[in-house]
Amino acid sequence: MRLCHVSYVCAALRVNGYPCKPAENVTADDFFYGGLASAADVYGGGNPMGSVVTVADVERLPGLNTLGVSMSRVDYAPWGGTNPPHSHQHATEILFVAEGTLQVGFVTTSGRHITRAVPKGGLFVFPRGMMHYERSVGEAPAVAISAFDSQLPGTQRLGEAMFGAAPGVPTDVLARALQTDGGVVESIRAKFQPK
Repeated sequence: MRLCHVSYVCAALRVNGYPCKPAENVTADDFFYGGLASAADVYGGGNPMGSVVTVADVERLPGLNTLGVSMSRVDYAPWGGTNPPHSHQHATEILFVAEGTLQVGFVTTSGRHITRAVPKGGLFVFPRGMMHYERSVGEAPAVAISAFDSQLPGTQRLGEAMFGAAPGVPTDVLARALQTDGGVVESIRAKFQPK
């Protein structure tokens, strides 16, 4: 069960797609999540990106329902650990670099690439819906904490969306868009698991 708001008393009511929890059943655990405290294994499971995102959204923290906020922690391997191009269709993101240095960037709707290095203690904002990325550029692992103005920001990763969608964007469409041939598209597609 999820919370709607601490003062709600409801049984079958759903808000934002999540069932409410009767006020008398609300506990402190509905408002606690310890998942951002520990570093993730950026090398585990054959991870080709060298980064792991740990999310604290309404699906993991019921007390966020209707509050319009969430967070995540991203751990990066040194020298190139990358959170690949993605967007959040439901949220603006503000990223705080807690350890290391990140090269970050986003692409505007007019095709302009906005990028810079963000050192430990620095903040960077990614506007809602803009395709963006981060990558570690230092010899030490990096850690970033992101805050979102949505309880469920929604994340669409470029590679997965284009090459891992089921049944899949047609090969000839991707070949034309990327100005390459179908063999290259199929080679890239083989690296993504269909969703």
